[in-house]
Amino acid sequence: MRKPLAAAVAATSLLLAGGACAADKLKIGFISTLSGPSASIGVDIRDAFTLAIKLNGGKLGGLPVQLEIGDDQFKPEVGKQLAEKYVRLDKVDILTGIVFSNIMLAAVPEAFNAKIPYVSPNAAPSPLAGKQCNPWFFAASWPNDAFHEAAGKHASDKGYKSTYLIAPNYQAGKDSLAGFKRFYKGKIAEEVYTKLGQLDYSAELAQVRAAKPDALYIFLPGGMGINFIKQFVGAGLSKDIQLITPGFGSDQDIIRGVGEPMLGLFDTSHWALDIDNPTNKKFVAEFEKEYKRLPAVFAAQSYDTALMIDAAVKSLKGKVEDKEALRKALKGAKFESTHGPFKLNTNQYPIQNYYLRVVGKDAQGRIVNKTLATIFKDHGDAYVQDCPMK
Repeated sequence: MRKPLAAAVAATSLLLAGGACAADKLKIGFISTLSGPSASIGVDIRDAFTLAIKLNGGKLGGLPVQLEIGDDQFKPEVGKQLAEKYVRLDKVDILTGIVFSNIMLAAVPEAFNAKIPYVSPNAAPSPLAGKQCNPWFFAASWPNDAFHEAAGKHASDKGYKSTYLIAPNYQAGKDSLAGFKRFYKGKIAEEVYTKLGQLDYSAELAQVRAAKPDALYIFLPGGMGINFIKQFVGAGLSKDIQLITPGFGSDQDIIRGVGEPMLGLFDTSHWALDIDNPTNKKFVAEFEKEYKRLPAVFAAQSYDTALMIDAAVKSLKGKVEDKEALRKALKGAKFESTHGPFKLNTNQYPIQNYYLRVVGKDAQGRIVNKTLATIFKDHGDAYVQDCPMK
């Protein structure tokens, strides 16, 4: 049997533009969940990141990219081992790619200790937004709480008097329900934390049925969400209870796995396929052309991550050897993201709009999310005032 790390990194080093010596390339360590029930998330993140590099001629910021890709196998200890390899042995300039907060929190100390920037295309846990904020951590996605804060505001605006909450028992799950409750003014019928990676929700659905809430809010990404929504609809609960999710709980990766039962579901997100700007139009069209599927929000975040790195390295004219200069360049990176002009708060988490979306059919009959309204404009996070960085 191969050791977990050997399996995770086998045949995954890619030089995406050739003809350069070591000093003339950008080395990026990319760690993501590429196997198991939640692999679709990591695959979307990987595919969008490599697409951005390809569309830029194999370069970011003018430098050929050497991308080291590792599968964390949904295991924090493997993510940590990969981070150690990329930082200590491969001497990467930047780390990125991680899906889940528990894996990221296990892996990023290695980068922080070596003063290597970690640019997150997804996980952005609350501890790193407040008192534990770190100058080497950058979120190109959203604070863990933000989608859920928007969902709580939506549920209150709709007048739902009672809402049942379900999330996995790990940092992002706790952040998600804390965010929902921060803006929801009704009664919490129950707050339930399930096992991370759980796929059978028959017991939880029986409890939801007995509670008879007006609405049910779930944070169950990847395969967890696919199974839950199928079981929720199959149990007939969708007839009486309005299901609400964060955007990544009902985006294309979930839609592909569930299909028609998704129709009519409301969610909240900072991005959508139909956001009308040149960067997003190009991203959606090129992603579909390259991979023969529509991108999910995870892919948009990863594409933005690549654009952020590109802008930072370009401002340095490719001179990434100075780690402090690279950090400052990332902090001040100016670019047009898939959802508009990109702006970081002082804790290096984004300030951006959040939208209400509904799952429906587009002009081609495909099941997609459609933007309905803006819930928050230029929204930051609840922890920035505790971050000592300025």
